[in-house]
Amino acid sequence: MSDRRLVHVIDDEDGVRRSASFMLKTSGFATRTWESGVAFLKEARHAEPGCILLDIRMPEMDGLEVQQALKDRGIAMPVIVLTGHGDVTIAVRAMKAGAVDFIEKPFDSDVLLGAIARAFDRIDTAANVLVRAAEADVALGALTAREREVLDGLAQGYPNKTIAYDLGISARTVEVHRANVMAKLGARSLSDALRIAFAAGLGKTHG
Repeated sequence: MSDRRLVHVIDDEDGVRRSASFMLKTSGFATRTWESGVAFLKEARHAEPGCILLDIRMPEMDGLEVQQALKDRGIAMPVIVLTGHGDVTIAVRAMKAGAVDFIEKPFDSDVLLGAIARAFDRIDTAANVLVRAAEADVALGALTAREREVLDGLAQGYPNKTIAYDLGISARTVEVHRANVMAKLGARSLSDALRIAFAAGLGKTHG
């Protein structure tokens, strides 16, 4: 068995499987590619542990269904979701279901490697959820009430226009609050901000 860390690449597009695999191998990872979630699930119980790079839009079973099936089987490999359509709503659902991160295709190598590093950190630390929640609460303490409302809307997967309508403010104002939230949380991307929001318990459907 290789001592290199293994990444399972699950995508129905051959080109994506090849490019992701090449990028990861040149960065020192071992890879195994799968052309569908169904193919991976057939072998998942016996698959070598590692992290999973999972495409959202695939025939037969989409990424969210594969993610749920892994959870149902008690397979706890960390998942990074690939979305080719800038579909933030789906990506938010994936992160709520436990995904480490989401990445939009075509992906940048640094973004991909950063997400993979976080996935393996999660394995290494088996992150203490209570500590993460406490840290997230402290981070959110720096936000104004309105900024918190905007972050909560983002964590529910709502677009800026919907958040603006719900809060009775303009979409432009939502953008300003969103930028302030990112700055105060030290978040470089929406997924960074969402990780903090979910750890603090935001994003639960109201009512």
